[in-house]
Amino acid sequence: MKPPTAAQRRIIEAADPGTGRLSGSEAQLTGLVRARLAFRHPRPPHAFFLTPAGHRARDEGAAPAAPEPPPPAPAPASGVFAARTGTETEPPAAEGPTRAREVRGAWEGLVELRRMTNADGARDRPCAWERTHLVQAAALALEAAGCRPAGPGHDGYRVAGTPQPEAVAVRDPTPEGIRGCAAALERAGWQVSEHAEPRSGGRPGGRYVLASPRRT
Repeated sequence: MKPPTAAQRRIIEAADPGTGRLSGSEAQLTGLVRARLAFRHPRPPHAFFLTPAGHRARDEGAAPAAPEPPPPAPAPASGVFAARTGTETEPPAAEGPTRAREVRGAWEGLVELRRMTNADGARDRPCAWERTHLVQAAALALEAAGCRPAGPGHDGYRVAGTPQPEAVAVRDPTPEGIRGCAAALERAGWQVSEHAEPRSGGRPGGRYVLASPRRT
């Protein structure tokens, strides 16, 4: 593989330090793709990211990188997908098989993002985007696993942020739901633990799952 040109190295060194997202002209970024130092994400907005070879080239360089915004959530072609956190007040725009296809496409896009942005190409471990979008990433893992989010007129899981760094809380009104959410997140590469809610009015509270994206 030819070493990158001076112009290509400047683009590589300016990549986002966490996600490897690149900025530059279409011609410059396409040149990095041809050199196998970058790839273009298949889903909108079709951003460019460093490949593992690109990460190595930057590490062998390199001046400190100026951080850039992380990529937006993986989305199907319509660009309007959002995983259900269970806190929404309106039903999703699509339901049934259409929603299932959207969820499956978003999850496949996220797995591909893991492969291309984790330095070792791991698909079973969360990537930098997930660690900066904890609630959305956990909700996508749950919905892709078939867990049911809460919504108007029915119960289900609810995902919320926590004061703890890199952690979300997942609640469900039933013990079976709690166990199902914990198992789904664990399969998706998250570390999970179950905890009791604080007592209220002298009565024991419910239970919830605390989940963090696994790093190794």
